[in-house]
Amino acid sequence: GSCKLQRYCVLYTLKVGGNPVSSKSVSTVFPTACAHFVSLSHFVEEVIEQADYLYGSGETEKLYRLLVQHKNSEDAELWWRLARASRDLAQLSSTSAEEKKQLVYEALEYAKKALEKNESNFAAHKWYAICISDVGDYEGIKAKIANAFVIKEHFQKAIELNPKDATSIHLMGIWCYSFAEMPWYQRKIAAMLFATPPTSTYKEALHYFHMAEEADPNFYSKNLLFLGKAYLKLNNKKMALLWLSKAKEYPAHTEEDKQVQKEALELLNSI
Repeated sequence: GSCKLQRYCVLYTLKVGGNPVSSKSVSTVFPTACAHFVSLSHFVEEVIEQADYLYGSGETEKLYRLLVQHKNSEDAELWWRLARASRDLAQLSSTSAEEKKQLVYEALEYAKKALEKNESNFAAHKWYAICISDVGDYEGIKAKIANAFVIKEHFQKAIELNPKDATSIHLMGIWCYSFAEMPWYQRKIAAMLFATPPTSTYKEALHYFHMAEEADPNFYSKNLLFLGKAYLKLNNKKMALLWLSKAKEYPAHTEEDKQVQKEALELLNSI
């Protein structure tokens, strides 16, 4: 309401002024500051609306070009979207290896800024965790394992802040699956780094994949694939066939969907 808006505008005035001000001077500058705040807020909303439309249309390059213009915006909602756009651009097959590395590190910086700006933003936690994991690919297995607990903590926080976000739940499942299938030499590194190294099971991973599916059925081809893969690891071929068939039949909208279809088909042929 107007009271809340007035409070924001006064805070904005105080912040812009930089010095303590009296109630008289607040009332003098209030209309200007308030008008500026409202127009700024409306502008950010417009950019976010445009960005979400481009994301939904799969316009990765256009989305990145739009958001990178606002990298100094001081807005957590814009920053986590820029982190996601940078990462998505890095994932494109047309992006060179050098550009990919630069974008991966950029994405982490934007996600970190989003989190510093608003710690109660679930998406900021989610993308911070994703970006730390991506950077680990460039910094070696030791760094990747060392960051494991931080990644898990942020995925869990994202789920706590938004229990309906299927992607965060799915990614928690991926975390569990990765540590369940960790090779012995990596376990040795983990044991050297931590008194209690990160561990998980296929059963725990399966739990999260099902939770994600319950939150948003059929939302992501990779979740269907990993339900099948987890059941295979648990020697339940009947359930593995069911979920791998769903993954194979999932309409391919992205490069990742096509990869999922290919892997699902290979696994079905191997059963």
